[in-house]
Amino acid sequence: MSAFDRRDLGLLLLRLGTGGVLAAHGAQKLLGWFGGHGIEGTGQFMESVGYAPGKASATAAGLAEAGGGTLLALGLATPAAGAAAAGAMAGASAVHAPNGFFNQEGGFEYAATLGLAAAGLAVTGPGRLSLDHAMGHAMDRGWMVPAALGATAAATALVVGARNKRLRKPEQDEAAEDRFESQEPLSGE
Repeated sequence: MSAFDRRDLGLLLLRLGTGGVLAAHGAQKLLGWFGGHGIEGTGQFMESVGYAPGKASATAAGLAEAGGGTLLALGLATPAAGAAAAGAMAGASAVHAPNGFFNQEGGFEYAATLGLAAAGLAVTGPGRLSLDHAMGHAMDRGWMVPAALGATAAATALVVGARNKRLRKPEQDEAAEDRFESQEPLSGE
């Protein structure tokens, strides 16, 4: 099997496209490249949408996107790379979900598409035009796929769950305050 087939070429194109977009997206967060705001600005944004602490959240998201994207493009450690990128995009989808599906309305379409492509590559594998293949799939074993996706899903659920709890807290506090203020005074007051 020395000849490459169209599946290998298709996976290469998908890896380069998805990985390249993710790497650039992460570089915006980490380095301020391509019109991004770097760690400081992204950290402030992350804090404003409920991911705290903001700088740590920006760093984690930036590393998952830039690192996962670069590794996907190279076809190296594909299960871990795809899982990391998919987790970051699930976190981004949570931010955009209240705006609906479509991107032009601020929805989660873009983040979901990148996340699903990254997860699909983690499951499918990188193809023969990859560093994983050249290295004998030492970092792309079958057991690594469910392990990477499972660990990332658990971590993402915890992070998004904590974010959602932080966002609900002010609403709950306000509702409790409204209930308290609307109570009639006790007799004798």
